[in-house]
Amino acid sequence: MASMRDYENACIQKGQLIIAGCDEAGRGPIAGPLVVAACVLPNDFNDDRINDSKKLTEKKRELLYDVIIEHALDYKIMIYDEKAVDELNVYQASKLGMEEGVRGLELKVDAVLSDAMPLNLGIPVQSIIKGDAKSITIAAASILAKVTRDRIMRDYDELYPEYGFKNHKGYPTKKHKEAVFEYGVLPIHRRTFEPIKSILHKQISLDV
Repeated sequence: MASMRDYENACIQKGQLIIAGCDEAGRGPIAGPLVVAACVLPNDFNDDRINDSKKLTEKKRELLYDVIIEHALDYKIMIYDEKAVDELNVYQASKLGMEEGVRGLELKVDAVLSDAMPLNLGIPVQSIIKGDAKSITIAAASILAKVTRDRIMRDYDELYPEYGFKNHKGYPTKKHKEAVFEYGVLPIHRRTFEPIKSILHKQISLDV
């Protein structure tokens, strides 16, 4: 059975001792920010509870967020609001966030493990498909990003309670889309994402 430290151990065998994991949360939602995290864990650190953040309950993510913050040698969390996502596009924002996150670390990193994202950093980078379920360092970054974003969306829920952000976190669920059609587009909605793009286009057409 594969270990969540296999990729990290392979790096260590090559002499790459400072390893950063990168992941993001919020590529799919039509509202709210994209959050990207980079994280460096001690090479002797292990916690069987750390896994892909999407597979964990909210309560477990919150608990593990504190565990990761406590044990991490270094970490960086980048937040790109809906305007930045629209301007850059979500893929480029994710890539930029991971690169800026690694560059923003205080530690000099020897290697990077990313969740399915090729990066230009001038150091060895492994882009691992479903990396958050295969690497403890990527999984830790995914938890930091997910918890940070969910907290932001819960704050938005207090500002806009009729949209239900505390439940769907800005993803285009049926209830979210129904709320948009009933109450309108918010400043935190991504203008380049459907159905927001079409709704705004229709409004502009009616105004002309």
